[in-house]
Amino acid sequence: MADKILIVEDELQLARFVELELSHEGYIVGKAGDGRTGLEMAESGEYDLVLLDIMLPELNGLEVLRRLRRSSDIPVIMLTARDAVMDKVSGLDMGANDYMTKPFAIEELLARIRAVLRQTETKAAAPEAAPAGDVLTVNGVTVDTARHTVTCNDTPIELTNREFTLLVSLMENRSIVMSRDVLLEKVWGYDYMGETNVVDVYIRYLRSKIDDVFGIHLITTVRGVGYVIK
Repeated sequence: MADKILIVEDELQLARFVELELSHEGYIVGKAGDGRTGLEMAESGEYDLVLLDIMLPELNGLEVLRRLRRSSDIPVIMLTARDAVMDKVSGLDMGANDYMTKPFAIEELLARIRAVLRQTETKAAAPEAAPAGDVLTVNGVTVDTARHTVTCNDTPIELTNREFTLLVSLMENRSIVMSRDVLLEKVWGYDYMGETNVVDVYIRYLRSKIDDVFGIHLITTVRGVGYVIK
């Protein structure tokens, strides 16, 4: 059965162009020209993936994504003319699966759609693993992977899911220098096609919440290579 893709885009010519290309590839396509309508259609459960613009009337794309993630884990690829790193990080941190900046090559968009759908199908087919219950401690920072908690000297630290996964990856590989590409694969997924500097942004987030608050040096930068917790 063909996958169904929802395009939430107020630029009518672009939406029509993408619709024609997706239909040519065998996808079933729905369209919405504003954020409120797009949210209602995405929440209907009829679609397998959403292409979501940020600059939308009624509700902007980030607000649509925030509300959508309350009840649905449908894959979302953000489409926007805004190319600032923080815009990309905001979308990814709210639960977007990928991010593309306009203008884009349709071939790349199709490749990313296939990658996201393939990743989603793989997760759905895999049996859910039981929590390992590992407790990792480095320099006073303790991570309980089963309870999904982080503390420093018994003081709780609030992290987003992405920050938590990044910290766990570094702590599990203590004393091993992790390159940006390796961290992207472990934290964002093998098929992630975004920019590698998103890793640097999240490292800064971790440092601001741990190093700066507690006066410790947890994550070391290895210039030209990546990051390590020693």
